[in-house]
Amino acid sequence: MLNLVTLDDLHDIVDALSTALDAKNSCMCGHSQRVAGLSLLMAKTMGLPLMEQERIHIGAHLHDIGKIGIPDAILNKPGKLTEDEFDTIRQHPEIGGTIVGKIKVFRSVADIVRHHHERFDGKGYPDGLCGEEISLGARIVAVADSFDAMTTIRTYRSGLSICEAIEETVRCKGSQFDPAIVDVLKALAIENKLESTESRDFAYRLVIA
Repeated sequence: MLNLVTLDDLHDIVDALSTALDAKNSCMCGHSQRVAGLSLLMAKTMGLPLMEQERIHIGAHLHDIGKIGIPDAILNKPGKLTEDEFDTIRQHPEIGGTIVGKIKVFRSVADIVRHHHERFDGKGYPDGLCGEEISLGARIVAVADSFDAMTTIRTYRSGLSICEAIEETVRCKGSQFDPAIVDVLKALAIENKLESTESRDFAYRLVIA
C-alpha cells in the first residue's frame, strides 16, 4: 500500500513538472521557480497562514503548467505573436487548471493556475473575474508572474530594471492588479528585498526572513 504523500513529496512532483515545462520552453527556464519564490515572499510579508503560504507557493510553481499543451512553434516563437497565436497561448490557464484538477493533491491550487491571468478590473481571462472574485492566491501570482516577465531578458527584448518594473506595476494598480498586492511588492523593492543579477537569465535573490 502506498504511503501518504508528504509535503516534500509534493515539492518533488512540482519540481519535476516545472523541469518538464522548462525543457519544452527554454526561454522560460527558471520562470516558475522565480514566480513561486516571489509569491511566497509576498504571502509571508502579508502574514498569511502557513498553509495558505504553502498553497500559493505550489500554485505559483504550477501556474504555467498548461503551456505543456501549447504547440512548440508558438511557445518558442522568437518574436511577437499574431492575434491567432496569442489566442492559442491564452488557452494555457484553462489547460493548466484542468491538468492540476485531475490530480487530487493539487486540486486545491487549481484556482491559482486557472485564474493567474484574470485582471482586477474584470478584463482578464479565461473567466472574466474581477476584484475579490479572483482568489487571493491567483491575485498574488498574477503580480509575481508579470513582474518576472517584465524583468526577464527575452530574445526579442531586454528586461526592465526592478525600478522600471515597479513603476509599470504601479501604473496598472487597480486595473490589472490588486492595489494591496502591488503595495506589498513596492514595499519589498523599497526594502531591497528584490535584487537583480547580471546574468543571461534574470534571477532574484529572495530575502525571506
